[in-house]
Amino acid sequence: MAQGDTVFAGSIPQFYDQKLGGLLFAPYAADLATRLKSLASGRLLETAAGTGIVTRQLATHLPAAVEIVATDLNQPMLDYAASQPGLHRVKWQPADAQALPFPESSFNVVVCQFGAMFFPDRVKAYREARRVLKPGGQLLFNVWDRLDTTPVMAAAVEGLARRYPQQDSWFLDRTPCGYHDQAVIGADLKAAGFTVVQTHVVKLSGKLGSALDAAIGLCQGTPMRAEIEALDKDGLDAATSAAAEVIAARCGQGPRATPLQAVVVEASK
Repeated sequence: MAQGDTVFAGSIPQFYDQKLGGLLFAPYAADLATRLKSLASGRLLETAAGTGIVTRQLATHLPAAVEIVATDLNQPMLDYAASQPGLHRVKWQPADAQALPFPESSFNVVVCQFGAMFFPDRVKAYREARRVLKPGGQLLFNVWDRLDTTPVMAAAVEGLARRYPQQDSWFLDRTPCGYHDQAVIGADLKAAGFTVVQTHVVKLSGKLGSALDAAIGLCQGTPMRAEIEALDKDGLDAATSAAAEVIAARCGQGPRATPLQAVVVEASK
């Protein structure tokens, strides 16, 4: 993972939430919240909460007896999340998933949406999740499957690759879609001490508002923005247009549904 792949600052949180929320993240946020419908009380920890897309689902659907603590390493993302309406019940706290500032056995569930791919040491992060879980507690998270299984992201990378053939790799392929091997995920979790691990490929549909909005979100609302600007200082808008052109050709101009594919993982302490 490149050093800049974890930087979400400036206007990135807003573009990430507004342009990519319904397209990529909201469907899987609802899926994770549904998987926790039996949680009637206790404490839930969310790591890598980002702009709060999962947090909003949890706050809406879980009973008031469940305490929700949402954390993220990136303060700009956490600030944006905390500013969203309807989240007064959530306790926000900056935290590194690899060094959680909580005592042992203090949560019933740990949830992480599309964050595990960013952990420099995943086994360490999983070990920390296990440490703060109560006996019998659950770790629930998801990761993107291979890049080619989610056409809108694959199309954006294709458009950029055509424009900048000198670039060896792109953020979307390298990091968000770079940790999908279920055998590797399972081995990492078992190395961290989890004994029960289940993985599922989950296919859902996102809402493609327009090809251009998708391109803005992917090119300007993720660390891919820094990659583009490093290659072409004044070329961000042109690069975004190049991505939008391929997205439109492969996925349609929108509005329409577009296929998504991720791996959902459940592990028990």
